Amino acid sequence: MKMHAKAFMFTAVVAGLMLPAAAQNAPTPPPGTIHQRKENQQDRIAQGVKSGQLTAGETAHLEGREAAINKEIHNDRVANGGKLTAAERRQINRQQNRTSRAIYRKKHNARVQ
Repeated sequence: MKMHAKAFMFTAVVAGLMLPAAAQNAPTPPPGTIHQRKENQQDRIAQGVKSGQLTAGETAHLEGREAAINKEIHNDRVANGGKLTAAERRQINRQQNRTSRAIYRKKHNARVQ
């Protein structure tokens, strides 16, 4: 199997494993929220994989960051009766900002798949 085919398969497996965790039985929040931002960043990662701008390793790293943020959101909501405090929302927003910049940097570096 060629190297790019192996990398693609790895990326597809990683993405497939991440989807069930993201598809929890929570109601869909209104647009413009943390949830919408998460969806947008997932779309940007997927586009980078499709275009070859992201390597398998870069994709795995970004997906790991996204998963950690999602886990933190889940744990914060469980601890607060389904809501996030203002401080938690600010912290999640900062983390999403950092991840967004990481997505940009990784998509625009010299590494390609």
